[in-house]
Amino acid sequence: MAAMLAAVGFVPGLAIGSFLNVVVARVPEHRSIVKPRSACGSCGTTIASYDNIPLLSYAVLRGKCRSCGTKIGIVYPAVELTAAALIAGCLVKFGPTLHALVAAFFCATLVTVSATDIERRVIPNRIVLPAAAVVLAGMTFVHPSPVWAIGAVGAAGFLLIAALAYPAGMGMGDVKLALLIGAGLGIVTPVGLMIGMLSALVPSVVLLAKHGTAARKMSIPFGPFLAFGAVVALFAGPAILHWWLSLGR
Repeated sequence: MAAMLAAVGFVPGLAIGSFLNVVVARVPEHRSIVKPRSACGSCGTTIASYDNIPLLSYAVLRGKCRSCGTKIGIVYPAVELTAAALIAGCLVKFGPTLHALVAAFFCATLVTVSATDIERRVIPNRIVLPAAAVVLAGMTFVHPSPVWAIGAVGAAGFLLIAALAYPAGMGMGDVKLALLIGAGLGIVTPVGLMIGMLSALVPSVVLLAKHGTAARKMSIPFGPFLAFGAVVALFAGPAILHWWLSLGR
């Protein structure tokens, strides 16, 4: 049953991931996500339908534009594959339910803003704020409780304090992303934030070891790490929270 649900979610998940790439490329530039058709960012050639098949086209073309040979960023297939895997995972974890649908939307948004943060160092308000409202409404409808709103406000407030205390290390985009994360995680929001922050320490330590004090002037996008923590908490948050609380007994 799990394998069947995963297959059902993975294939359309690839198509959704392909659409998310359009969102990543166009929304930060305030362009329409409906038209015109996708084109090479280098030569402007419209991408043929047979060159727009998720993952497969990238592999066949060896990561290059058919017309001009310009390399296609690895972010494109990464977004497609990650979105498909997470959507399939939501179906397996929550079954064919409305909860799975909201969780899949939550994950798709996390993938999208992670990609924009990696490529452009921005988490667009036009993506994250409407998504936070949708996720908050969806989770509250599926599991009526104030914990979703409390999680959203609490997470955003926590990161707002951090951003005000250290503006060079965290932006307001991360605060708004925390709003979305809290709305999607509810009571396990602290787990997601903690894992996100701890995972962000890894590249920070690597940069510090490699560049010394000069690493303090280097920046890394924080959004993808917050998103990673949120995904871990979505799928394993209750178990991690139970283990965490048991340490204090």
